[in-house]
Amino acid sequence: MASFLDRERTVAGPGFNRWLVPPAALCVHLSIGQAYAFSVFNLPMTRLLGGTTPSPDDWSLAELGWIFSIAIVFLGIASAIFGSWLDRVGPRRAMFTAACCFGGGFLVSAVGVALHQLWIIYLGYGVLGGCGLGIGYISPVKTLMSWFPDRPGMATGLAIMGFGGGALIASPLSVMLMQALGTAGHPGVAPTFVVLGVLYFSFMIFGATIVRVPPAGWLPAGMVAAPRPGVAANAGDLDPDQALRTPQFYLLWWVLCLNVTAGIGVLGQASAMSQEMFHGRISATAAAGFVGLLSLFNMVGRFFWASTSDLIGRRATYTIFFLLGIALYAVVPSTAQAGSVVLFVLCYGVILSMYGGGFATIPAYLRDVFGLQYVGAIHGRLLTAWSAAGIFGPVLVNYIRAYEIAHGVARADSYTITMYLMAGLLLIGLICNLLVRPLRAPAAVGLPTLSLEEKPQ
Repeated sequence: MASFLDRERTVAGPGFNRWLVPPAALCVHLSIGQAYAFSVFNLPMTRLLGGTTPSPDDWSLAELGWIFSIAIVFLGIASAIFGSWLDRVGPRRAMFTAACCFGGGFLVSAVGVALHQLWIIYLGYGVLGGCGLGIGYISPVKTLMSWFPDRPGMATGLAIMGFGGGALIASPLSVMLMQALGTAGHPGVAPTFVVLGVLYFSFMIFGATIVRVPPAGWLPAGMVAAPRPGVAANAGDLDPDQALRTPQFYLLWWVLCLNVTAGIGVLGQASAMSQEMFHGRISATAAAGFVGLLSLFNMVGRFFWASTSDLIGRRATYTIFFLLGIALYAVVPSTAQAGSVVLFVLCYGVILSMYGGGFATIPAYLRDVFGLQYVGAIHGRLLTAWSAAGIFGPVLVNYIRAYEIAHGVARADSYTITMYLMAGLLLIGLICNLLVRPLRAPAAVGLPTLSLEEKPQ
């Protein structure tokens, strides 16, 4: 088993078709993308003891919201810690490790549900599953950009779109399993967790089996290596420690963090939010469909926007995200007050397409700024921004909602202030993005930044 997982066993032979690699990445990302559908478990888990209605000992939505937040925190931590390890050992070993963590997280969480111990679920899906999310998320990114140096945005979009689309499968599948495995008045959450853990483990292992890396120095036919746009020819590729000494890294950290914060809190509570904002008009089944539809926008947006960034540039793409996002978040409360389900869904669909597009575009953004050689490790460290957003977003949505309801605001209107706050965060993200500038040659060795025309004395 150890030799099968070695990087050397994954090097492609002569004549290998690079288009066979994206399916391996999709096996992993479609699996871990289930995280975006976790909200379908939130309301059923508030009634584990009470049956049809919550009992005093049941968990609240605010408590359950931390499961998703902890998972995202450990996604960032694991990706930062294991990014350099991934560059050394290759994608197959990383995918195998991710499968063990993510599948195992479901099994541990099933025990937590059966014993009604929330801390076990925090440990299972949150910590162990979150580590699987982080390692699995970064495992194919550098590999795909190595296979597609001519279209790095499209390449990362191919992989990361699977993460966005995972909920499209997981949401209806989870509801179906809970209905089939539950009993009258008691949702089948625990057995559903067991089935999902086994299914996702198997699917991710298949992806690890078929993944390949290109031979050293490989380029597509007819392509000639060229320096990155706006970067001196002798700039080289920055390693993670060098990248951390540049202002560009921290500007991009905030660009990602603020873009994610604005979407992740809403996405984590999409099912419950849609039912409360349109009470009586959206059922639990329809809300699961809404989560799945958002997943479709999330998935398509990752490929569309990342591919678009190959044509117009990464900074221009993020500028669109922030400007359009500000406008849409400002409009959302009006759609709910007007009772327009269609306009509400359309606004969030576009928002989630740009949310997903931000994830798919950032690896190519990093590659443009810091080079390809260490992009896996740098990307892993930058994903700590996702961890921070995984706390900021759900906390803003959950606790502002609870505060509003406690002070007499109707449930349907309890998200209004949060939407305006998200628009403000996107404005700050826009400023950070506009401040990003290309690196110059001396930055690669830690010297003061100079223009391309200047030369060190």
